[in-house]
This record gives sequence, C-alpha cells and structure tokens, in this order.
Amino acid sequence: MEETYKDRTSLMKGAKDIAKEVKRQAVKKVNKAVEKAQDGYTQRSYNRFQDEEDDDDYYVQGGNYGVEANDDEGSSEATEGHDEDDEIYEGEYQGVPSMGGKDGMVALGQPMRDEYKDRRELETERKADEEELAQQYELIIQECGHGRFQWALFFVLGMALMADGVEVFVVGFVLPSAETDMCIPNSGSGWLGSIVYLGMMVGAFFWGGLADKVGRRQSLLICMSVNGFFAFLSSFVQGYGFFLFCRLFSGFGIGGAVPTVFSYFSEVLAREKRGEHLSWLCMFWMIGGIYASAMAWAIIPHYGWSFSMGSAYQFHSWRVFVIVCALPCVSSVVALTFMPESPRFLLEVGKHDEAWMILKQIHDTNMRARGQPEKVFTVNRIKTPKQIDELIEIESDTGTWYRRCFVRIRTELYGIWLTFMRCFNYPVKDNTIKLTAVWFTLSFGYYGLSVWFPDVIKHLQSDEYASRVKHFRNEEVSHFVFNFTLENQIHSNGEYINDRFIMMKFKSVTFEDSLFKNCVFEDITSLNTYFRNCTFVNTTFYNTDLEQYKFVDSELINCTFFHIRTGCQISFDDDYSAYWIYFVNFLGTLAVLPGNIVSALLMDRIGRLTMLGGSMVLSGISCFFLWFGTSESMMIGMLCLYNGLTISAWNSLDVITVELYPTDRRATGFGFLNALCKAAAVLGNLIFGSLVGITKAIPILLASTVLVCGGLVGLRLPDTRTQVLM
Repeated sequence: MEETYKDRTSLMKGAKDIAKEVKRQAVKKVNKAVEKAQDGYTQRSYNRFQDEEDDDDYYVQGGNYGVEANDDEGSSEATEGHDEDDEIYEGEYQGVPSMGGKDGMVALGQPMRDEYKDRRELETERKADEEELAQQYELIIQECGHGRFQWALFFVLGMALMADGVEVFVVGFVLPSAETDMCIPNSGSGWLGSIVYLGMMVGAFFWGGLADKVGRRQSLLICMSVNGFFAFLSSFVQGYGFFLFCRLFSGFGIGGAVPTVFSYFSEVLAREKRGEHLSWLCMFWMIGGIYASAMAWAIIPHYGWSFSMGSAYQFHSWRVFVIVCALPCVSSVVALTFMPESPRFLLEVGKHDEAWMILKQIHDTNMRARGQPEKVFTVNRIKTPKQIDELIEIESDTGTWYRRCFVRIRTELYGIWLTFMRCFNYPVKDNTIKLTAVWFTLSFGYYGLSVWFPDVIKHLQSDEYASRVKHFRNEEVSHFVFNFTLENQIHSNGEYINDRFIMMKFKSVTFEDSLFKNCVFEDITSLNTYFRNCTFVNTTFYNTDLEQYKFVDSELINCTFFHIRTGCQISFDDDYSAYWIYFVNFLGTLAVLPGNIVSALLMDRIGRLTMLGGSMVLSGISCFFLWFGTSESMMIGMLCLYNGLTISAWNSLDVITVELYPTDRRATGFGFLNALCKAAAVLGNLIFGSLVGITKAIPILLASTVLVCGGLVGLRLPDTRTQVLM
C-alpha cells in the first residue's frame, strides 16, 4: 500500500515536471517569436533565430546564456496560475463588450508593432479603419433607430442655433438706440456691426477646430457660455468702448454654434434621415430671427421702461431687449449639460467604451419610447481607427505653470491649424475649393442684399418724408406763445420778437436766416433740428437740449443758457419709424418658413445638389425684379420673395458640407467655411451699403451674377445623398 502511494506520488511529481518543462518550452518559443518579429534589421539575424528554433541549450532569459531556467522563471505572471479566459475586461462591470484580446499579448504571426512603422503606414491603416467604421456605424445608427433621443437633441441644438440667429439680428436692432444712448458719433457707428461679424468669423474657425479636438458637446458648451456671459454683460455696460468689447466676445462665442451644431446632430442621424432632419434644424435660425424681431418690436420703442441710478447710470429699453435676446443661449447651455457627447467623435479618437455606452443609451431610449424595452442592443464590437499619437513636449519639471499653459495652448492651436490644412489634402481638396466658392458667393449676395433692402426702404421713406416738408418764408411773429410740436418744416427769413417757445418738440425743423429777439426757449426737445445763419439777441434758453452744434453759422448776442441738457436723448415716444423697421425684418424672416418646409420635405427626394443649384439660380433671377421696386410695399414683397428662395440654398449647403468632410475634419472644415461666410457678409455690407441711394444697377447685377455663378459651381459638387457619413 505504501509503495503504491509512493508510486502515485512519483507519478504526480513526474507529471508536474513534464508540465513545467512544456510550459518552459512554450515560453521559450514565444520569446523567440518576439525576438524574430522585433529584429528586422538584417536577414542574417532573422535566419540565426530560425536555426536556433530547436536548440534548447542556448535559451536566453534575462541575459543568461546556457543556464536552465528555474521554475519561477518559467512561470511568469502571464502564464503561472493565470487563465486568460477568466481575465476581467476593464469596463466589463459596465456591460461594455471587449475589443479583443489582452493588450500587449504577443503571438506568432502578430503584425509589426506601431513603433516600428513609419507614419505613412499608420495613416494608411487608419484610413482603412475609418472606412470600415463608417459602414459599421451606419448600421449601428439604423439599429438604434430614430426617436426620442434624436428629438431631444434636436431641440437642445435648435436653441443654440436660435441663439446664433438672434445674434445676427440683435445688433441691427439696438444700433440706432445704442448710438443715441451712448452718444456715438457717425464715424464710430459702423464699428458695432462690423466688430460682431469679426468676432463670429474668428469664433467659427476656432470653435470648429476645437470641436474636432475635444469633442462637439464640450466645445459647444464653452462657446455658448462665452456668448451668454458677454451678452448679459453688454446690456449693463455704459461706455461705448466696453460695449464693443462685450459684443466682440459675444460674437466670438456664438461663432462656434453653427459648425458644431450641424456636425453634432449629423453624427446621430441615419443616412435616410440626415437631409430632412438637418433641414428641420435650420428652422431654428429662422425662429431666432422672428424672436429677435418680435422682441425688438415689443420692447425697444417703449422708452418709458428705462430707469436711472443717479446721473452716471442709465438703463433704457434697448438694454432690456439685449437681456431677453440672451435667453435662448442660456437655455441651450442648461439643456446641453444633460446630453452626451457624439459617439461618432468618441470612436474617431479611440474611446470605444464611452461610445458603446452612449450608443446603447440611444438605442434603449428610443426602444423604450416605442414600447419595446425588451429589445437588446446587439452590437458587441465597434471598429475604432488606429490612433496616431502626437508627441507634445511640455516642461513639466522645470517650467512654470504659465509656461506649461502657454505650451499647451500653443500646441492645441497648432493642432487646429494642422487639421485645417488637412482640409486641403486629397481627397477633400477639390470639395473644399468648390465649397469655398459657393459659401462666399451665397453669403456675399444674401447679406449684401439683406442690408441693401432695409436701407433702400429707409431712403424711400426719407424721400417721401422730404416731399411733404412745409416751407414758411418771411414770417413775422411777435408776442406769441408756441406750445405745440413742429415737425418736418423749414422756416426761412423769419423774425420772431418777444416770442415764447415752451414745452415744445422740434422734429426735423430748420430755421434759416432768421432773427430771434427777446425770446425764451424753455423745456425744448429737438431731433434733427438746426438753426442755420440765424441771429439771437437777448434770448434765454432754459432746460433745453439745444447745444452749440445745432447753431450752424449763427450769431448769439447777449444770450443766456440755463440747465442745458447735454448728451444724447432717446427719440420721441411717437416715433413710429422703429416699429416699421422691426415689422419689415419680421416679415422678411417669416417669409423663410415656406422655403424651410419645402427644402426639408424635398432634400432627400430631389437631392442636395438640385436644391442648392436651383435655389441659387432662382434667387439670382429674382434680383431682376428689383428694377420695379419703386415703393415700400413693392420692396417688402421683393425682400420676402428673395428670402424665401434663398433659404433652400442655405439648408442644402449646410447638409452637403457636413456630409463631404470626414469626422476628424468635419467641424474644422465647416468652421472655416462659416468664417468665410462672415467675411463675405462684411464685404457685402460695405459694397452694397455704399451704393444705397446712388444706383440700382450695380447691386442688382452684382448680386445676380455672384448667385448664379455660385449655383453653377454648386452643381459640380459630388452627390452625398446615398453616402454614409465618413
């Protein structure tokens, strides 16, 4: 019995020895395979490893030659007491499927490691991975379905796009009141509109590039927060310089809304839904314009809403309007905190686990809304492109904190610039050039005429107002009390002796070559009122706003001024011209609604290119109808027609742009084109604004030509209706 036990013990010990020897041989072969894969310098070295494949006397372990490895050396952490099938995948506790085997595990036939490949090989592999991911991601989004999640994100991003529409309109609406309230000279009034577009131009390029670096959601949150903060601040500042500063940074913040919003939303839409729902999203820009017009109409002309804190701080109704216009931005920031990052972006940067969890959230949210909570998300593995690491040198040990911040900021800006330059590489180079031409021509024509239309209407109003002016010549009035409003009058060669002008309003009144002797002006409010080549003798001015600049080439003899109201005054309560301007913009924005609906319904049916080219050509043709615009009503009709035709081009151009650029350059390319759009808008404002009241021929021919040419170039773009999102 004892010998049987000893035999069994010897047998077990022998089995263990055999197992250890087998394990040692396996480790030896694995190590030799690793050396063969890593030693690629000469073929002779490779053959040397092949010749030694069956040689057990020269096993190399830790630099020892010809020494048999002990049990501990043969039992590494990778083999001893470790079952690879029982390994817990990082994220398994969250239900995230594994991407594959253990990182760093080397097996026979494994490809060469990345550090031994040049950058061109890595980029080729990454491109192949991206193409595979594009096809797979389209199938995943189709499995997730279109439902509650997309509609929630639709309204959140719509508020951000609405804030962009408000920002474009708010400057034009507050400019007249802000100029008067802050005593802005005519030479500086044009800076307000230009500086906002400058901020939006820089912001579109910067935030679009940042969205491709840090993510769509994070970039949008930061840029909208910047816009909301400086928009609120601008409503309280008093100085014109500080006001310009706030509006500059407000425009800089909102500049990132359009490129980031469209890139974000397009990446959660399936191919058959993308064109239609991106077009519906464009409606929020129109809603922003309607909101701004309606609020301006309801708030700004109510000058009685103002209050003051002493003589140094004045808060008028236009400042209330600025606060109200910042509300869509604040709402979008709050709602955006509850939304996840774009899963397509996360996959692009190699964050498989986070992307899988968000896609599962989209699937589960939509399935619960459909009444199918039991439906399981069947995706187990998603392809992630090969990541090409960029080396960043930061003086972490010896450098100061501000030095490290400077290097980090410089590196990020350089990364944005490199991504932008890749937009001009094959195969997207030709598309970028064509899109540049289309964006520039459409923006130049649209914004140029958008400024020209209201200015033409104001000139028509001014001409009609001037045609109704009343002339009074050789008046002789003495011992009379004037206590009523004088408007749109010219008084020439008059004599006013011992007259009293009390509690009066002068609106667009001019006195020429007249004599005022022993007169009293008391509690006078004036607008566009001047005394040219007049003589004042023994005249008293009490509590009036008749400053020195209103007396042009006039002589004042023994005159006294008491309590003169200096500075600028808001216009009269009965000045209805503001109502008319807001109403015209409201109608022009509302006319976009039919075009929005038509473009959304037909975008996936007739195609993006047909919509883009047809809309721009028709818009160019409609410009010729401006020849017949001789009245206010006709010009308003032309404005509505033009806006209704142009909106289809804008919607289709937005859709084409996000579909033509790959994910790693989508927001950057869109941001560059949107920045170009703002530059073209400024150029169009300058050119068309200088032609107001001079001639109709040049604006009409210029706008028509650029729109038609841009439409023809747009027809040369590739059709993206049937393509997956690269």
